[in-house]
Amino acid sequence: MFIISAVIDFGTEKERDQVIEISTPIQNATREQEVGCISYCFAADPVVANRMQVYELWENEHSVVEHFKHENYKKMLSLFMESNIINSENQIYRIDRHEPVYDVNGNPKDSFFR
Repeated sequence: MFIISAVIDFGTEKERDQVIEISTPIQNATREQEVGCISYCFAADPVVANRMQVYELWENEHSVVEHFKHENYKKMLSLFMESNIINSENQIYRIDRHEPVYDVNGNPKDSFFR
C-alpha cells in the first residue's frame, strides 16, 4: 500500500476553500473510477486557515502510477496550476505492514507489530 500526504498553502483561506469546492467532483471521480484507490481526500486544515491537507491511500504502486496518467489527475493538476498556491510539500510512503490502532476492547495498543 502507498500513502500520499501533502500540505498545500494558498494565498488566502477563501482561495483554499474555492479549490476544495471545485475539486470535490474530481475527488469523487477518483474514488469511484480509479482501480486501487482506497482513499482520496483534500480537506481544509482546521488550524492553518489557508492550508489544505491531502491524504491518499492506494493499494499498490501500479495504482499510483496509473493515477498519475488518469484524466482525473490531469484535471486536478490543472486546477492547482490555476490557483494561488504559495507552498506545497508532498510525500509518498510505502506501507509494508499495518494493523489496527486499538485492541479488541477498544483501547489504544501499547505496542505494535509483535
